[in-house]
Amino acid sequence: MNPRETDTKTGLPPRDEILALLHEHTEGAGLRKHALAVECAMRAYAGRFGGDPEVWGATGLIHDFDYEKHPTPEDHPRFGCGILRERGYPEPVIEAILGHASYTGTPRATPMAKALFAVDELCGLITATALVQPTKKLDEVSPDSVMKKLRTKSFARSVNRDEIEQGARELGVPLEEHVAFVLSALRAGAGALGL
Repeated sequence: MNPRETDTKTGLPPRDEILALLHEHTEGAGLRKHALAVECAMRAYAGRFGGDPEVWGATGLIHDFDYEKHPTPEDHPRFGCGILRERGYPEPVIEAILGHASYTGTPRATPMAKALFAVDELCGLITATALVQPTKKLDEVSPDSVMKKLRTKSFARSVNRDEIEQGARELGVPLEEHVAFVLSALRAGAGALGL
């Protein structure tokens, strides 16, 4: 990353470059939409916790960029974080990304890291809930319907429900409130998400 391309306040490249990095490593529309959803949720939580929405949003946007090509616990997210380090991304962003995968053993020591962990799986559950609605739109999804799907283990089986609950606890937000907050954030970004 060239210093001219880095925002001196955030230490990050412009969003379009971050998005280009995501697209370079992630071809699947589903994983790209997941990245956009997590970005929306992270920006919203930045406002709630006094964080920088650009930094928190970028962290959400890029958190899984290596997953499609390097999905194993041995590689993800370490492989991607190596690329981010080479490009000069700020260490708090890298630490948050490492911490969103519990198996790395990286502590989630900052509100941004806790938020990333808390919203990651939940964004997947909310998206899956929207996709089974007649119009496939977030407007049809309620916090109660997400909570019901959370308790239905056979629905969206790949979503880690324990991590959703753990994330809300670590963030210090009651689970129902967390679900409602993230759903609201995703509704605000529904156009970009195609939902």
